[in-house]
Amino acid sequence: MLTIKTSDLSPAQLQNYLQYAIAPRPICFATTIDQAGNINLSPFSFFNMFSTNPPLCIFSPARRVRDNTTKHTLENILEVKECVINIVNYDMVQQTSLASTEYAKGINEFDKAGFTMLPSVLVKPPRVAEAPVQLECLVTEVIHLGENPGAGNLILAEIKLIHIREDILDEEGKIDQEKIDLVARLGGDWYCRVTPESLFKVAKPLVTMGIGVDALPRDVRNSYVLSGNDLGMLGNIERMPSEEEIDLMRGHALVKEVFDATIGDANNRQRELHELAKDMLSRGLVIEALKVVLLETY
Repeated sequence: MLTIKTSDLSPAQLQNYLQYAIAPRPICFATTIDQAGNINLSPFSFFNMFSTNPPLCIFSPARRVRDNTTKHTLENILEVKECVINIVNYDMVQQTSLASTEYAKGINEFDKAGFTMLPSVLVKPPRVAEAPVQLECLVTEVIHLGENPGAGNLILAEIKLIHIREDILDEEGKIDQEKIDLVARLGGDWYCRVTPESLFKVAKPLVTMGIGVDALPRDVRNSYVLSGNDLGMLGNIERMPSEEEIDLMRGHALVKEVFDATIGDANNRQRELHELAKDMLSRGLVIEALKVVLLETY
């Protein structure tokens, strides 16, 4: 494994490593305005949600690495402590990238990138009409992290109004993850797109407490078939099945096939049972898979 001291890297080298490794990152497409009324629109991937009560986002327009200058977004917010965070989806990603061009102060990126200005309700900066979600925010604090090239400036933006395009909502009025078609930043010129094909669910152990991987038998933990993800799914089960529940699994048609095909061959039996369990896990049959891997234990 390559090990590097951050102090041995230039800011540009360090930025390259970190932006490729710490990814994907959501995109803050921020609208700001200065006291003279000049509007700025610019994307930032140093961005995320950090609190729901109060509802707070943080993004960071860092000082430019090449010449240590600050960005118009930061300068505007120091004058007018308001912004709109426009969420970026796939339909607008190319225009969003274009808006990151460093146009001179006073040039409106809405015009340059071809976006539509939509008046906000509570704040002065306009919204991006094309964005599927628009967050009107009041800036509560700006934290300067340094004066050197690449130093961040944390903008704490409290969300006051949320505008959501209705075509991305499900029947319950919640945002449908498959409909919003989000994109995120990676390293360099790379982005990623959140498509239905790339989505998957991981059950969160919020209400129940998983038994943990350490509760699994040693031969299961050391399986040549089961991956770390497989073990994590098994360890997320709330309780171990009883011996009676495990024994009933012997009547499963696929389990019977394995036992019939491996009479007198313990090693292959265990491997094939683990392969069957792995297939069950891929289909979301976690409890059944746990019973299968425990058949040779009880």
